Amino acid sequence: MRLLHTMLRVGDMDRSIDFYTRVMGMHLLRKHDNEEYQYTLAFIGYQPESEGTVLELTYNWGVSEYNLGTAYGHIAIEVDNAAAACEKIRTNGGKVTREAGPVKGGSTVIAFVEDPDGYKIELIEKRADDGHF
Repeated sequence: MRLLHTMLRVGDMDRSIDFYTRVMGMHLLRKHDNEEYQYTLAFIGYQPESEGTVLELTYNWGVSEYNLGTAYGHIAIEVDNAAAACEKIRTNGGKVTREAGPVKGGSTVIAFVEDPDGYKIELIEKRADDGHF
């Protein structure tokens, strides 16, 4: 077994694809409109679906906003340098909500950014020992 994807409902597909590709550096892997049930799916990621986990963006036609609820936490992405990643994201119009720095009670360097729908994305700086926290 392996984890295939995480699905996020988005309020504007073009805006979300732009954010995840241009700002976060992912690739649009495939996109499909379902006319009968009025939704669009887009799969995005850093590598092909056959090689790793991706995000499935779901746009239900006519729905521009969702209540994210209190159960959702965040998506985590490993980066070489969290501060540099924040700067690049900010330069490309992304929203940094926590600057790069050590996690509370630990030494792993993390940062947080937010996508256009308010989903949190944690950036975790790669460590030489490959450990986290």
